[in-house]
Amino acid sequence: MLSTITAGALLISTLGGTPAAAWHGAPPPLDKMVIDVVTANGSGCPDKTAKVTVSPDNTAFTVTYSDFVAQVGPDATPTDFRKNCQLALDVHVPQGYTYAVAGADYRGFGHLETGATGSETAFYYFQGETHTTRIKHDFRGWMDTDWQHTDRVEVSSLSYLPCGEQRYLNVNTELRVSAGTSSRKTTSFLTMDSSDASLDTVYHVAWLKC
Repeated sequence: MLSTITAGALLISTLGGTPAAAWHGAPPPLDKMVIDVVTANGSGCPDKTAKVTVSPDNTAFTVTYSDFVAQVGPDATPTDFRKNCQLALDVHVPQGYTYAVAGADYRGFGHLETGATGSETAFYYFQGETHTTRIKHDFRGWMDTDWQHTDRVEVSSLSYLPCGEQRYLNVNTELRVSAGTSSRKTTSFLTMDSSDASLDTVYHVAWLKC
């Protein structure tokens, strides 16, 4: 187990300042959620290079990556074009409530040569559930800039944890880069981190009273 954190609602506001009510169906419980980070595995977060911390006000958890880079080019290995990181979270919900992942904020940096393409994809699902929420964002070269995306799950697509059950929440994030028609002598890459080597990946929760 990497760590244990508490959060009142994983997040109840967005980076862009959207009102809290836009992210949950019921008012959040007064009691805290307790989140056990069971595992953080994948080629995008090797050797515990993904660190999970809690916000000072206990309303969000953040994941900081230091080695999440997908790339193609002369110095890249054959497997570097795809990187992923999967988090398994044991979320203890206050009595009388359940929750669904309503969205998340991701940002990083991308350099794609003309003709190259890339993508960032996130999967959210509960252990043992067949329903998987999948959100994908595409990139095209020429690109040489910071990027940021907010995933937002439609209300009709929200997948709530069945009331009274305890299952891991799995969050799998993936970066892919393809050289496409770009020169094989050039390098293209996408990172899941910012220029200061830290990224706040913020997870939003929709609440439901049981």
